[in-house]
Amino acid sequence: MKNVLAPYLPEHAVDTVFELIKLYGVHLKIVNERVTRHGDYRRDESGYHKITVNSNLNKYRFLITLIHEIAHLAAFEKYGRNIKPHGDEWKLTFQKLMVPFIRPEIFPNQLLPLLARHFRNPKASSDTDASLSLALKQFDEAESEKTYIFQIPYGATFRIYNGKIFKKGAQRVKRFECLEVSTGRMYLFNPNAEVELLP
Repeated sequence: MKNVLAPYLPEHAVDTVFELIKLYGVHLKIVNERVTRHGDYRRDESGYHKITVNSNLNKYRFLITLIHEIAHLAAFEKYGRNIKPHGDEWKLTFQKLMVPFIRPEIFPNQLLPLLARHFRNPKASSDTDASLSLALKQFDEAESEKTYIFQIPYGATFRIYNGKIFKKGAQRVKRFECLEVSTGRMYLFNPNAEVELLP
């Protein structure tokens, strides 16, 4: 299992992650990219703990995602299955599991202050923390080809991963109001949303 994990994780995180996987009896499956999620945790009918993580994630996002999913399992085991999936119990568990990894042997120095801030109150997705998400994306292999909504001009038309077309509107606090062209409905986009700018 360590040999399978090693290419997906920072080198100094492999042993600790492997111990967590053994401790919690995780059945880990590394899967093809899913646009709507980086990872997933499920307990099946027979009681097996199944975690999936996308194979295309860079090593730092893969580590955060895997610990995020293990935190679901650990929180359910400690507090019971009636807790909120991303409630206080999960946040506390995620923080405790992540702390040993937030060090310079594992994460690049430029990520450490962003991770420290994020893990004071972790969100359901690291993608909702725009500064951390953008910082993590710079380690993606195809980073140079990506365009983010904060980079395109006001009024520009763009397409998202599912083919829907929008027109960029004003920024409201952190997110951008965007009009879906076909329906006239307004949606809010995080500044780090990946888009395809249309002519």
